Order: sequence, then structure tokens, then C-alpha cells
Amino acid sequence: MPTAKRQTGEAVRKQGLFPSEAEIARRLSQTPTEWAAKAALLERAGLPRIDPVMGGRFWPAVEAYWRRRYGLSSVEVSTLDGLENLDALA
Repeated sequence: MPTAKRQTGEAVRKQGLFPSEAEIARRLSQTPTEWAAKAALLERAGLPRIDPVMGGRFWPAVEAYWRRRYGLSSVEVSTLDGLENLDALA
């Protein structure tokens, strides 16, 4: 049976769905210090917050945030407009 090379915890953290803030900064071409300041502002505009259980931002949601911000999202988030009235269909 071939032995698989084990990945270090940091390598897995970089590839996972909840990367560290330093890894997010790297992916966005920012220094960790620059990212920390910008992330605080961007959270007010909808950037996903750090999940308290997982200890990181859900990366697919971070990517979706940037796609929406630059008009590249094909799916828009809808808001509820009230209760459904199925009797109106009859």
C-alpha cells in the first residue's frame, strides 16, 4: 500500500473552507495588517464574518461577496416579501 505524504496542519488550513486570516490576505494580495483593517470595514458592507465555531471565514462566501461587489454574481439574494398566499393561485 503506498504511503501518502501527510500534510501539515498549516497546509490543510490554507486549502480548507475556513482559511486563516493570513491566508485570506495572501489570496487577496494584501498583507495581514492591511487585510485586518480592510476586513473590519468590509464586514459592514456584507463581507462574511469569522465563524466563531470554525475560527475562520467560509471561503466560498468570501468569494461570493467579491463577485457580488463587482457585479459578477449570476444569483442575487432575495428578500422575503411576506407570507405566501396559495389560495390566490386557485
